[in-house]
Amino acid sequence: MIKVSVMYPNTPGGRFDHDYYRDKHMPLVKARMGEACKSYTVDKGLAGGAPGAPATYVGMCHIFCDSIEAFQTGFGPHAKEIMADIPNYTDQSPVIQISEVVVG
Repeated sequence: MIKVSVMYPNTPGGRFDHDYYRDKHMPLVKARMGEACKSYTVDKGLAGGAPGAPATYVGMCHIFCDSIEAFQTGFGPHAKEIMADIPNYTDQSPVIQISEVVVG
């Protein structure tokens, strides 16, 4: 199992519409990826590690797939449409990481 994490830095003055991301964008991703996306989560940053510190990321999602190849097969054909939706909820550039899930 792999996890694709898409994280949006919490940039002062940046725009991020959590409702749109949760209710429109991520359902679009799931619909386009179909069975390649086993599940996904959506996170809303609240705080950093130190008391009073801002969250490092304003929002993020984690997409779970059987393998990198499954993710690429599910996402690739729809990448242009999915990426074109980003300006509808943010002006931030995401940080992306693919990880192997070793416990969970």
